[in-house]
Amino acid sequence: MSAAEVTSPPGPPDVDEPDDGGGGGWWSRSPGWARAVVVGGAVLVLLLAGGLGGVVLGQRTAPSYGPPPGAIDTGFLQDMTVHHAQAVQMAVWERSNTTDPALRQLAFDIESTQNQQLGMMQGWLRLWGLPTEAAPGQYMAWMGMPMAQMPGMASDADLARFRSQTGAPMDVAFLQLMLRHHLGGLSMMQEEASRGQVDVVVQLARSMVASQTAEVDTMTQLLAQRGAAPLPG
Repeated sequence: MSAAEVTSPPGPPDVDEPDDGGGGGWWSRSPGWARAVVVGGAVLVLLLAGGLGGVVLGQRTAPSYGPPPGAIDTGFLQDMTVHHAQAVQMAVWERSNTTDPALRQLAFDIESTQNQQLGMMQGWLRLWGLPTEAAPGQYMAWMGMPMAQMPGMASDADLARFRSQTGAPMDVAFLQLMLRHHLGGLSMMQEEASRGQVDVVVQLARSMVASQTAEVDTMTQLLAQRGAAPLPG
């Protein structure tokens, strides 16, 4: 409906339109513009009612998409968010500073994959109205073993040593830290893959196990080629 149709006063009835004898009632005797207003108003009411119903329905059903009470999925996502964030941090540093094409490609792959997974994990937690990280000192509580630091995580001293180096020593430090990091995270991924209750989270954990197992093999080989050994677990 144009602005002119809304603001202009109604014209006189169409004198050429034959009288239906009153059988059609008010609707048949009303001018076209009046019938259009009524129909438009009815459609608007239906749309508003539908939108309100959708909001109410969404409020009732949205929580059902999240983990049920007591499920390990929440703890896994919260802990793996922190675990992945450190891996990305190390990968970005290596990619930006190495001169070794093989190490630059590996770092880029880890950065890209884990950044994408980070976005998914944080997105689900926010959608479900849950914290994106576990409470301090409660890492691994979902596995029945609360601790202050997760397996494989590099310490501040580890990261400082890594960043202080250049060339081949930096590459070796990266491989050692990232290999230990991957191995430490695998136990959490395997636990979620076998015991999780939210299908999309279980599938994510399984894909993590597959990709990180392959990266563990690659990093082990790269370390051996450089005459270096993995760090103790």
